[in-house]
Amino acid sequence: MLSRQNKLFVLKMISLFSVVRGYNIPIIALAQYLSAIFILAPERRALSILLDFQLFIIVLASSLTIASGYIINSFYDSKKDLINRPNKSQLDRLVSQKTKLRVYFSLNFFVALIAFFVSFRAVLFFSVYIFLIWFYSHKIKKYTLIGNLMAAFLAVLPFFGILLYFYLKMPLYEIENNSTKLSVILSHASFLFLLILIREMIKDLENLKGDLANDYKTIPIIYGEEVSKKIITGLTLMTIVPVYFLINVYDVGYMDIYFYSCFIVLILFLLYLWKWNTKEQYILLHNVLKFLIVSGVFCIVLINPSVLWHGKKILMTI
Repeated sequence: MLSRQNKLFVLKMISLFSVVRGYNIPIIALAQYLSAIFILAPERRALSILLDFQLFIIVLASSLTIASGYIINSFYDSKKDLINRPNKSQLDRLVSQKTKLRVYFSLNFFVALIAFFVSFRAVLFFSVYIFLIWFYSHKIKKYTLIGNLMAAFLAVLPFFGILLYFYLKMPLYEIENNSTKLSVILSHASFLFLLILIREMIKDLENLKGDLANDYKTIPIIYGEEVSKKIITGLTLMTIVPVYFLINVYDVGYMDIYFYSCFIVLILFLLYLWKWNTKEQYILLHNVLKFLIVSGVFCIVLINPSVLWHGKKILMTI
């Protein structure tokens, strides 16, 4: 049996895991590695990418920066979360605000330190990223639409860190030869950006009471739920543009199955968006979008599934 002190320690660790959304971090790291293997460097062996030390540092730094971002976001949103997410808020409050700040600064210092193993540009990139997350949590997220746009931008920014890592190593002529890969990753990023932006706007509908009590100027508060739903509908229709390029212009292998499935789900999503109007129903729509985003990460392997079979053969011969 654990002593009372040990139980409290375990609870605090669970609380900290909840604050940093520890269940999201492996998904983000996996998405970065899969993007590198299947989109940015498909000509390289997957094992060589997985064993690339500098790439590992970038993925680790991205994960820790995002974790610290969740901490500072929780710090500023503690009052709002008491209304919007009372159960999660009770768990998160087992870790004091002072401890949260200590972990936040420690993580950011460690990120800056390990980024030096890659380059000064990496240090600069992550320093800017850390600042933007803080600025968003402290100021920007309270403002109409700008907060939603910046949240979506910050969510896709780690993928541009991976992009810069590969492209800054190339001479100019190689960058021109790899312009198609750049277009593919930008199209993927655009689709992901739109999904995250839609999810952020659903969260505004979901968190209406807490946002109103804490003077957040979100679209549902300023213009009403109907206007918010019209904007969400427009953004959902805009996902057709990057998907058109990914399916009809560029070669994404079998991943077109994922995009066609997304269209079916998003049509149902819009039908229920206009039909539903309660917090519980908005949470369900939010989870549908989260499922599309997470499943999109795993479906990257559909671009070239033969990499998996080849990797299996290599492992069996070892």
